Amino acid sequence: MKSVLRIAAAIFWLWLFIVLGVIGSGNVRDTDDEISLLESQLVVTSPSQLLMVPLTLIQAAASKGAVCLDGTLPGYHLHPGSGSGANRWLIQLEGGGWCNTRRSCIFRKTTRRGSSNHMEKVLAFTGILSNKSNENPDFFNWNRVKLRYCDGASFTGDSQDESSQLYYRGQRIWHSAMEELLSKGMQKAEQALLSGCSAGGLASILHCDQFKELFPGTTTVKCLSDAGMFMDAVDVSGGHSLRKMFQGVVTVQNLQKELSTACTKHLDPTSCFFPQNLVSGIKTPMFLLNAAYDAWQVQESLAPPSVDLSGSWKACKSDHSHCNSSQIQFFQDFRTHMVDAVKSFATSTHNGVFINSCFAHCQSERQDTWYAPDSPTLHGKTVAESVGDWYFNRTTVKAIDCPYPCDKTCHNLIFK
Repeated sequence: MKSVLRIAAAIFWLWLFIVLGVIGSGNVRDTDDEISLLESQLVVTSPSQLLMVPLTLIQAAASKGAVCLDGTLPGYHLHPGSGSGANRWLIQLEGGGWCNTRRSCIFRKTTRRGSSNHMEKVLAFTGILSNKSNENPDFFNWNRVKLRYCDGASFTGDSQDESSQLYYRGQRIWHSAMEELLSKGMQKAEQALLSGCSAGGLASILHCDQFKELFPGTTTVKCLSDAGMFMDAVDVSGGHSLRKMFQGVVTVQNLQKELSTACTKHLDPTSCFFPQNLVSGIKTPMFLLNAAYDAWQVQESLAPPSVDLSGSWKACKSDHSHCNSSQIQFFQDFRTHMVDAVKSFATSTHNGVFINSCFAHCQSERQDTWYAPDSPTLHGKTVAESVGDWYFNRTTVKAIDCPYPCDKTCHNLIFK
């Protein structure tokens, strides 16, 4: 059995390096791929010790039109719970950016983010998905699921582009996956947690109250958004790069009818794709986990190449130690914007917050940032301990870090 796991792990890492362009693919990596590569290099567990979980395709999805961008079946990875966790469920929504033009969605069909034909057949479960109590103390023996992301709009669309043979069916994938998991035993859940990272963190915000509605009132249901607090921020040119991107996503996938009606009654559809306009209206208890200087947002929202034509931000956004004082102040203003955006949300006794002053992204999936001897901490607690304290009502968690550079526990991402 151990030899099989070693082979599976080796296949996983080989696949990762090929996809991310480490082994000559000739393709330019996007920011999500580059972050994934950096994070993989920081994994503290050797590949032979990783829990590798196989991909399951949702066969019933086809008849419902719940398909990936290219029309293939959606899928998930499930590791069953045991003991006290047999009737507890954790659903992790995969991230991986968005497609905001027809062209980018057509390209996305040729990748794992738009087609199950290109997805890994096995996936490593680490961090919040680990099955080891010394790596994941509160959720290690739960039923843990990784729902794959192949629609390009945070599991939200329900339309199609016949001329380009594109299926924008994220909302249908969500419903089909939940139906499948309910039939696998999730309907008996005593406790449930919907989680997600990056675009999956946004999806956990968008779907949190829908998730709650799947269960009877006796089930404890909460949601966790990791690196999903995408801000409608001003970029280094004075423009709004992420708003432009999100407007493309909303338009190309015709998301208007799928977004929160409570929000769209008083704001435009693009604004209602931004978490800052949604989180205070969520009724289900939620935990916001975010780096104050989110690495993806620094790269793609604050200083993308399209607005940094002179390249004056290239060194700074790759490694914050190369930033000058005015650039650091720009990041401090972004942090203030994020902290202000969660103030109303944080007043609820049911909600939790962990915003550390790090240049990081997705801290729940990586073992080194979730729960390890040198993990990032706030008020003496790791991310895993803080999320557990909040979920099980051991204590309230409203942890907001002091501004950079006061936190010495960060695992910052340095881009090459």
